[in-house]
Amino acid sequence: MRATAVLCTSALALTACASTPGQPGGQATNQNDCAVIAAVAKGHYRFGPENVPPPLWLFSEDASWKPRCDWSRYGVSFPTTHDPNRQHQPGDRVQWVQFQKPVYDGRGATIEAGILHGPLAGMGVRCRVVSGFAGWTLAGQCENTWIS
Repeated sequence: MRATAVLCTSALALTACASTPGQPGGQATNQNDCAVIAAVAKGHYRFGPENVPPPLWLFSEDASWKPRCDWSRYGVSFPTTHDPNRQHQPGDRVQWVQFQKPVYDGRGATIEAGILHGPLAGMGVRCRVVSGFAGWTLAGQCENTWIS
């Protein structure tokens, strides 16, 4: 108990204190998830008024993960969403930006993301995000995980 109190005094350890006990990697609130996603959207993809993102796809194998985000709070906008279960019609553009459920540890969070610009034109990344006085921000460059 005393060690936990000491850990919780560190800004980077705040995410560990919010974790669900007994679960490896911890689970954070949806608001942390939203802030982590927004950090990658702005920091890595550079989405903004001049660079409007493709439809947003939030993905997790955990079916209960359904973050409800007020994107304007984080300075980013996703005007449309991607429905992976919707059948494509002829002429539909195949585009999306996908963010998977972040995984938290004592150093911040890691999140997998990907963007598809069209059939066989996209790439995936793994990004490290840290929490500090400026909120959640990228910790360096994201690592490529796939390219098509």
